[in-house]
Amino acid sequence: MTRHCLVLGGARSGKTSFAERLALRAGSRPAYLATANMLDDEMRDRVRSHQAGRGERFTTIEEPVELSHMIIKAGATHDVILVDCLTLWITNLLIASEDVATAVSELCATLTEFKAAKVILVSNEVGLGIVPDNAMARTFRDLAGSAHQRLGEICDDVYFVAAGLPLTMKGDAPQMPS
Repeated sequence: MTRHCLVLGGARSGKTSFAERLALRAGSRPAYLATANMLDDEMRDRVRSHQAGRGERFTTIEEPVELSHMIIKAGATHDVILVDCLTLWITNLLIASEDVATAVSELCATLTEFKAAKVILVSNEVGLGIVPDNAMARTFRDLAGSAHQRLGEICDDVYFVAAGLPLTMKGDAPQMPS
């Protein structure tokens, strides 16, 4: 049985490293589906740093918007797909004036039916801080929170990572070497 997984955490919490370890333990042909758009030098540097850290262990696929389609496509040749990250994907949808709720519904429907590979979704939990001071930031926070709730409901395993330590919120505790 394919168990899809949601990994949440704050910025620099260790969630991506944790998700990468999960992916490498889950399959022999992992794909890294990156949603980042490299719009400035700082983001280009971040992406390069992530790529260097992964090395050759993953096949990198870049897709900033068409997430469901790319998951299905990647499932033809990969046994585990790590999606990093959903909050960047939501940002890309907003910038492209796409309907985020519809895209999240499509992603949920895809994951419910998709059994070709394990999917590990990484996302920033942005709802733990203060209420943002502007409408766009509040809309983003609300859309991300709604997406996390819907995906948490359909994923078999949900983890929250803080200080590099995973907390199992739903499903099985990860089997990781110490």
